[in-house]
Amino acid sequence: MPAILEFRGLNKLLNTYVEALPKLVNSKTGKIHTSYNQAVTATGRLSSTNPNLQNIPIRDDKGKIMRKAFIPSDDQHILLAADYSQIELRIMAHLSEDEAMLEAFQNDEDIHQSTAAKLFKVKPDEVTREQRGQAKGANFGIIYGISAFGLAQNTGMSNKDAKALIDSYFETYPKVKAYMDASIAKAREAGYAETIMGRKRFLKDINSANGVVRGAAERNAINAPIQGSSADMIKVAMVKINQTIREQGLKSRMIMQVHDEVIIDAEKNEIEKVKNIVLESMQKAIPLKVKMKVDMNTGNDWLEAH
Repeated sequence: MPAILEFRGLNKLLNTYVEALPKLVNSKTGKIHTSYNQAVTATGRLSSTNPNLQNIPIRDDKGKIMRKAFIPSDDQHILLAADYSQIELRIMAHLSEDEAMLEAFQNDEDIHQSTAAKLFKVKPDEVTREQRGQAKGANFGIIYGISAFGLAQNTGMSNKDAKALIDSYFETYPKVKAYMDASIAKAREAGYAETIMGRKRFLKDINSANGVVRGAAERNAINAPIQGSSADMIKVAMVKINQTIREQGLKSRMIMQVHDEVIIDAEKNEIEKVKNIVLESMQKAIPLKVKMKVDMNTGNDWLEAH
C-alpha cells in the first residue's frame, strides 16, 4: 500500500506540474502567467487559475521541489517572499479583544507555546512538543468553530480530552468564546457576517431548521470575519506595495500572491528598499490592536525564498 500511495503522489506531480507547466510558458515572455480572480472564493481571497500557482506543494518533500522551478527574471534579480505570521489568530485577538491573547502577541510570544502553558498550567519552557501541538490544534481549530470530535480527529486525542481542552481554552480566552457567540447571534439577526472593512458574506442558512446545515453557517459566521479580513488585508497591502514601488521608480515587481504571501521579483540593488516597502505596507494595511508580524526571506528560487 505505501508503494501505491507513493506512486499516486509522484504521478500527480508528474501530470500536474512536471509535464503541464512547461506547456504553459508564454512564447513571447518565456514565463508562466497565471490569472487571479477577485470574486470566486466565498472568503474573498484571490484565486489563481491557468495555471493555479497557489497549490504548488510546500509541505511534501518531493512536491516542494517544484518550487525550485520558479526563479527570478535574471541574475540581476532575486526573489523576495513575504508572508504574514499567524494572521488569522492575530485578527481573532483584535476582534475578540481578549486580553490574554493580545498580551501574548504584544510580547511576541510563541502563541502556541503560550496557549499550551495556560491550558496545561505549566511554565512556557516546560511545555512539551505534544502539548504545543494540541494547543496549536485548538488555536487554529477554534477559528473554524471546531467541535470536540473534530479536534480529536486532528490531534489524535480522545473525544473526552478534546472536549476538556476546548472547555479549558474558553476559560483561558473567555472573550474568544464571547466573540464566537456574538458573531453567531449577529449573523442570525442580520443574515450575514462582515469583515473589519465591512465586506459582507451572506449566510442564508444561518436560521435553518436543519441542524447540520445551520451548524455549517454558524461556523462561517465565526470564521468569515477572520478569514475575510485576512483576505482584505493582503489585498490592501498588495495595492500599497505596487503603488509605492512605482512611485519610487523602482524596477522590482510583485509577481505572485499565495494567500498570506506575496513574492517580489526584486532587483538586487533595490532589495533593501523593497523590503522596507513590503514590511510597512503589510504591517499597516489595516490597523489592528495587535502588531502584525511579517516573515521575509530571499532566494534564487521560490523554495529557497519561502
